[in-house]
Parts: sequence; C-alpha cells; structure tokens
Amino acid sequence: MNTLELKKLASGFRIDILNMVHKANSGHVTTSLSAIDIITTLYFGDIDGVPIMKYDAKKPRWEGRDYFILSKGHGCPALYAVLAECGFFPKDELSHLRQLNSLLEGHPVRKIPGIEANTGPLGQGISFANGIALALKMDKKDNHIYVVLGDGELQEGQIWESAMTAAQYKLDNITAIVDANKLQQTNFTRAIKPVDPIGPKFAAFGWNVINVKNGHDIDEIRDAIRRARKQKLKPTVLVCDTVKGKGVDFTENKPSYHGVPLSKEEMAVAIPKLEDEYRKLEQLLEKQ
Repeated sequence: MNTLELKKLASGFRIDILNMVHKANSGHVTTSLSAIDIITTLYFGDIDGVPIMKYDAKKPRWEGRDYFILSKGHGCPALYAVLAECGFFPKDELSHLRQLNSLLEGHPVRKIPGIEANTGPLGQGISFANGIALALKMDKKDNHIYVVLGDGELQEGQIWESAMTAAQYKLDNITAIVDANKLQQTNFTRAIKPVDPIGPKFAAFGWNVINVKNGHDIDEIRDAIRRARKQKLKPTVLVCDTVKGKGVDFTENKPSYHGVPLSKEEMAVAIPKLEDEYRKLEQLLEKQ
C-alpha cells in the first residue's frame, strides 16, 4: 500500500477505536490512538513491494508468520481494529468489546486469532519475544518479532532484564517499538518516574537504536523499519515520538482521558471530524 492508503486505513481505525470503546463504555482510547499508525504500518505496509510482516489471517498459527506482541496490552482496541481488517475475525466482533462471553477481552489473550501473547501486566513483551526469538534461532528460521511498548512501561525492571538477555544472545530477529507518548495512567511520565533518555538507555544495554521523530509519520516509520532490517547481531529498538490521543484534539496530551471512553457529546464532536479526514484522504486517493 502507498502512504495515502495507509493513512486512510489508520484514519478509519481511529473511528473504530472510538466506537468500540464508547459502546463498551470501557477501555483505553488515547493509548490506542497513539499506537495506531505504528500498528497499521506493520500489518499493511511494505518495503520495496515486500510486506513488512508475514502473516496468514486464515492460518493464524502458520509457522512462517512474523510475530506481533502488544506489550502495552491496554492499547488492544488499536490491535483489534487492525486484526479485524486483516480478516483474523469478523469486524462485527468489534462491537462486542469487553462484553461478557465475547471474543475480544479488555487485554489481548491467545484465544483471539492473531494474538501471540497474553499481555495485561506491563513489562513482559520483550520477555515473550526473547523466548520466541531464541526458539526461532535454534530452528534456523528467519521469522521476525515486533514488540510495541509504552514509554511508561519502561519503568518496569523486567524490561531491562529482558533487554540484557536479547543483547546477550544477539537477537537481531527482534524489533521493539516504543510508543513514547509521554503519558501514563495518571500523569506525565516525567512527573511519575522519568524514563528519558530512552535511546541511550537501550544503547547502553547493547541495542541498536533508531529514533523516529514523528511516530505518526508512516513514511518515517517505514524507513526506520527498513534500517532496522539491516542490523545484524543486535536487537533493534525504534523510539517513536508520539502524541497520546492523536487525531482527537481535545484528548491529546490529556492524562484525564486515560482509560476513559468518550461521552455521547464528545463522540458527536470527534466522529464527524475523523470522518471528514477519512473522506479527504479518499478524495486524494481518487485523484492519484
């Protein structure tokens, strides 16, 4: 897909995120919005005509697949929207988020097609990735693992234990992506427990570091992934500067919107703006 097509997809996913969380009256909107451009690029983007991620929605456990782990599991509405579009499960399931006996739980679980790891407690993503990566290396397979982390999540000690392990075993089949939106549950990350500078910390643990100045710029994300692929004998981390709540202006950079569905009145403001953006992208595509 070209850049405009990916932007259009991400724009539509933002609408899906708001709708599913609003209907559930529970869930995490803003952390999903900060990560959606990254996840869209991974699943639908390509580099020189070759898809970034290998997967088969009809065979979720296909042995040739690449692996995606959403370590910041509370951002799962973004992942669910993408997986539904890929065809891992019917799009109708999005309207049953967090409902009793529904497929889509409030955090990712492996019963959901396309989910590789149960992620709720923060900090476990790279550990999961290490286990998969080591097994793949032992089997001489070239599958790749992508892990999306939150910057607040980097306060967890397990992240750094896992980072040491990945570097020790030269797990160049892991790419971690930090959704550095600078906020966590109740406040700005710097006010609770600063994690900056993120890149130099990973570098000190033996990782290849690529900084992405705009974590919502699909071309920049794609270029960073291209560069990461060239790295051998080291795991790579992309540190993406993002905006929590991106695309819904009145929620952007607002700690108070963490884990809060939009009200009926707020939806009446946000959805038309997102739909207008979607239509504009459609029109631009038609002119190509």
